[in-house]
Amino acid sequence: MRAPIGTFGDARPAVDCLELLIEPVADAVRAWHGDIPVQQLIYVDTDPEIADTAAFVEHYGRELLEQSANCVVVSGKRGGESTLAACVVLSSTRVDVNGVVRKQLGARKASFASMDTAVGETGMEYGGITPIGLPAEWPLLVDSSVVDTEWVLIGSGRRRGKLIVPGKAFVELPGAVVVEGLGIEPS
Repeated sequence: MRAPIGTFGDARPAVDCLELLIEPVADAVRAWHGDIPVQQLIYVDTDPEIADTAAFVEHYGRELLEQSANCVVVSGKRGGESTLAACVVLSSTRVDVNGVVRKQLGARKASFASMDTAVGETGMEYGGITPIGLPAEWPLLVDSSVVDTEWVLIGSGRRRGKLIVPGKAFVELPGAVVVEGLGIEPS
């Protein structure tokens, strides 16, 4: 199969290679339902040594920067209570943690979750966290530009491999809220 974006040598429906996915991601693909057929969630094998965005697009093609998204775990705090959430923005932008995220979560303070918290709470590898397979009770904030992108390259839950999914699939994920202006231009 040929990937809908990029030039990847090994592309196949994620549902056909569940053994390559980390458990929470495989479980989410297995249980997938909605308007987007599960066969449109494509797994591509990639080098784990270049999983970070800058190295990845340098190797696999700079055009992927506008078609790639990052998923980051954030923590909102208010009155001694802490709320974990995930944010998905295009890789060419950064998450507006102190503005949009803080307001969306109704938090007094918001920040990126520590690596230990992100990994421990998601069951995924740092540098490969994906919105597919996150805890269902978490808010999932998705920048509207991600939803408007035809095909989006995101993590697979591991540093090895990526998923390519239709942008519209993000609205079907548990806890998803589409947010304008979540991703802002880097300063």
